[in-house]
Amino acid sequence: MHRCRSRTRACTATRTPTQARTRTPIHPRTRTRTRTRTRSASVILTAICVALGGCAGSAGSSSRPARSQTQAATQASKLARARSSHEYPSPPAPRQYAAGGAGSPVQALRAFTTTYINWTAQTVAAHMHALAAQSVGQARSAMALAAAQTAHDYELQRGGIANSGTVEAIAPLLGHREEYVVVTRELTSATDSTAYQGLRPAWHLTIATVTELGQGQWVLSGWQPEN
Repeated sequence: MHRCRSRTRACTATRTPTQARTRTPIHPRTRTRTRTRTRSASVILTAICVALGGCAGSAGSSSRPARSQTQAATQASKLARARSSHEYPSPPAPRQYAAGGAGSPVQALRAFTTTYINWTAQTVAAHMHALAAQSVGQARSAMALAAAQTAHDYELQRGGIANSGTVEAIAPLLGHREEYVVVTRELTSATDSTAYQGLRPAWHLTIATVTELGQGQWVLSGWQPEN
């Protein structure tokens, strides 16, 4: 027993370097530095999260009520204007584009009308499609509707119906800016039907509206046959 006690230090001294490093306690200053770094990182991360959360919360909480109040005031203003004028204000329609165009209103009207009144059962749908592409607004809608209707008109195809005519007069409509009166003389015929046999040419009147899309680009925006 005495020898074992005397040899305790020697035995400890002969331990392997690995064993000695394994059991060597961490220096208190090293522990302090490690804890300090961990705490600093945690504090920084917490501060960043709080700052971001606070900014988002303050921005959201301050902007949402302001936005809601602005929208409510705008809506109330529109309703008040509608009550007084009986018209509800709406955003402006997006700008439309048309293929081609003419250098003057009269040129645009003459070209459009000539195509409109001269067609056969085989070409009428294509003519209406072309006029829809060359116009805007109500005129485009009217031509697109005419193209859809004539493309599937069985009676038109079976009777071989055709229309021909000339533009007799184009004049401004007094008191109406960019509106014109268009007078045509037309004859409708049929190759496979007697429905139009002996029919004489007839006079037709249309109120047309023109619009200048760009410099020297006049197109039709309204087409309203009166008879």
